[in-house]
Amino acid sequence: MLKNDRMRQQFKTDVMSGHIVRMMVAPDALAAKIAQSCGAKAVFSAGYATSASALAMPDRGISDFGFALERCREIINAVDIPVFADADTGYGDLDNVKRTVECYEAIGAAGIFIEDQVWPKRCGHMDGKKVEPTEVLEAKIKAAKAARKHDDFLIMSRTDARAVYGLDDAIERSRRYKAAGADLIFIEAPQSSEELEKIHEAFPDTPMMANMIEDGKTPLTKTEDLERLGFNIVVHPNAMTYTQTYAEEQLVKTLQRDGTTKAYKDHMITFPKFNEFVGLDKVNARDAMYAPEKMAQFMTD
Repeated sequence: MLKNDRMRQQFKTDVMSGHIVRMMVAPDALAAKIAQSCGAKAVFSAGYATSASALAMPDRGISDFGFALERCREIINAVDIPVFADADTGYGDLDNVKRTVECYEAIGAAGIFIEDQVWPKRCGHMDGKKVEPTEVLEAKIKAAKAARKHDDFLIMSRTDARAVYGLDDAIERSRRYKAAGADLIFIEAPQSSEELEKIHEAFPDTPMMANMIEDGKTPLTKTEDLERLGFNIVVHPNAMTYTQTYAEEQLVKTLQRDGTTKAYKDHMITFPKFNEFVGLDKVNARDAMYAPEKMAQFMTD
């Protein structure tokens, strides 16, 4: 079985297993490889982190389809665990949704979510969001389901209506998105444990995702408590980006202050360990295997 098919199948099995799947959003391929090395079973490629890492700009619809797809492809190529993807609003009309599904499926993503925000969208925990009429995302979900080639490629609906019209409206929208064919449900930015519980009660038999953002609108909740509430996926979208930003800021401040990075070395991986982590030994081994003198030996044998 090809890697892409295996990863999609694995992700679907894990999500449907009854146990929660915990995912970090990886801002880049190196971060994804770090997550995998620490035991992560899946990672997420998402807009907030892509906007920050690729453009140093906020999640306000500035990072377009091309940026998002390329970053996701880089992450998928770097790891051997499933990668789920944020596809924003599907990047346009129904033909664009079709193209979005086809492209993410082709690069090996385990699935995507599509949301009901008005473009240009913004991070789900920012103020000032607007949402489309419910039938807009209903049609996009139907188009997405029709476009996919593999049943294991999962389509998640995301609604940002909680911030605009309240939780009841967000739940009703999600019921309609499920009826339109969504495999997974995501109601963005509930504002209390009680609201998380109410979402579970509304969808007792549907796989759901919870979003844990530091300083966001949803209270940070332990994975085991979310699993008890019936959530199947928990994603930590900004933790690696915030940690990366803080660590690099402290490093540069140390250098500016001291004129050397020596005082910060205890917070760094070593040169040999990093080279080992990124696979320098394997690259060198391939160089040696296909060196001209080695090839010449094969030709004379």
